Amino acid sequence: MEPERIHPLNARPFGPGRYVLYWMQASQRAFWNPALEFAVDLADERGLPLLAAFGLTPHYPEANLRHYAWMLEGLRETAQALRERGIGFVLRLQHPPDLALELASAAAAVVTDRGYLRHQRTWRRYLAERAPCPVIEVEGDAVVPVETAYPRQAVGAAVLRRRILPLLPRFLRPLQERAPRIRADFAEPSLDPAHPEKILSLLDVDRTVGPVDLPSGTGAARGQLRRFLEKGLPQYADFRSDPRRDVTSGLSPYLHFGQISPVEVAWEVSRVGGPGADAFLEELIVRRELALNFVWYNPDYDRWEGLPHWARETLQAHAADPRPALYPLEDLEAARTDDPVWNAAQSALVRTGRMHNYLRMYWGKQLLVWTARPEEALRIGLYLNIKYALDGRDPSSYAGVGWCLGLHDRPFPERPIFGRVRSMTPEGIRRKFSL
Repeated sequence: MEPERIHPLNARPFGPGRYVLYWMQASQRAFWNPALEFAVDLADERGLPLLAAFGLTPHYPEANLRHYAWMLEGLRETAQALRERGIGFVLRLQHPPDLALELASAAAAVVTDRGYLRHQRTWRRYLAERAPCPVIEVEGDAVVPVETAYPRQAVGAAVLRRRILPLLPRFLRPLQERAPRIRADFAEPSLDPAHPEKILSLLDVDRTVGPVDLPSGTGAARGQLRRFLEKGLPQYADFRSDPRRDVTSGLSPYLHFGQISPVEVAWEVSRVGGPGADAFLEELIVRRELALNFVWYNPDYDRWEGLPHWARETLQAHAADPRPALYPLEDLEAARTDDPVWNAAQSALVRTGRMHNYLRMYWGKQLLVWTARPEEALRIGLYLNIKYALDGRDPSSYAGVGWCLGLHDRPFPERPIFGRVRSMTPEGIRRKFSL
């Protein structure tokens, strides 16, 4: 494993321990999982079994029934796959870092995956400061580890691309997987992940947004990848921005919940090769990891202050420009505008938890036109995306909504409302596509 993926979070000595603990939160999979494989190696070195644990909190920031139902369905498959490898699995209704700390008291060491958002980083610091044993974070949800790719916030994709592409031969490769030498033949108190509907009934969560009809889990993710390689990838270079054609990968929810590795996806796509592969790897690696870079280095990634100075300045200068219409949040949420394309995009988000990549850009930019101030456009864009999208609380989503207001982009010729931020208009999208 590449040493750049491994981040010790404290300097405690190994404990005697009954097991090595893998605290699973971001990488919710049993395959192509560097944190899990590092934990397997560590357990073998210490002559101990491996225990994986997942803390389920009903208070996960801005999560609702849609997110919990889809995640628990995927965890059912992951728990079964871990047990088949001889790895114990614990699922408890408990604040995640508290569960990890409780189980760390009997662990020789704790291995955890890496989370990039504010609360994910806080949870890992909390554990590292209090655990009686080593806590080691292993980064497995980026092809190139974020700090290796670039040591500060990148202003745009071109900067990151120059750094990432030469590193790919080192980081884009299969991960060796094997079962621990010592099976976990003990049982810790746990909810039964084989019955996600029963677990859902125990959760006091927002139930106003219902589940979606989309298979969850690593098996479903790999099936989606196979379909993309066969049908979407050959057309991807030419038609990825066309919402009339279904050539995108559809993998974003699976990547968000860590049900499939971006390294696995990139490896399989690179084996096919061709213009479609080149275009897709630009999105999967450079653009996705630009979003990881953004939330890692910018503490205001979900706030107005996180946007570039030039974009905030120009949008505020045009905040008083006349708008063709102002829609309250309830009308936007219910897709009640005079733009049928925008309404269709919003309705798809509400009903399916997904939106076509190109329409998401148009959807976000129209919020600037229909809200009284740009700060409100950012707030509403984040609110709607987080509430309804399966991947709404993802670095790529924060960066994507921010892009609609100038993030990772350059200034354009000045125009009303948008100022120097790139515009997208109903007339433009209709000229481009027959919708």
